[in-house]
Amino acid sequence: MFVLELTYTAPVERVDALLDAHVAWLDEQYAAGVFIASGRKNPRDGGIILAAGVDRAEIEKIAAADPFSVEGVCAYRITEFYATRTAEDLSAYRERLPA
Repeated sequence: MFVLELTYTAPVERVDALLDAHVAWLDEQYAAGVFIASGRKNPRDGGIILAAGVDRAEIEKIAAADPFSVEGVCAYRITEFYATRTAEDLSAYRERLPA
């Protein structure tokens, strides 16, 4: 599983100008089954996305295609972790530690 942390590198006005395209990109990843949660940080200096079901190379490719990335208004920090415990509703995302 991955935590994608977005940090804005441009004024919020530039981010807002790209918001519709960013939301369409999010919708594509939800439809593909990759994203499982997302939202703005508080204070509003970026966002967080939880993703699963792909490898690191693929998640990096997906992040690079975000209109926010393409237009240079945010930087991504991608953290991979093993979701060995989850709430029952997220049990489909539980992982085992590698051998």
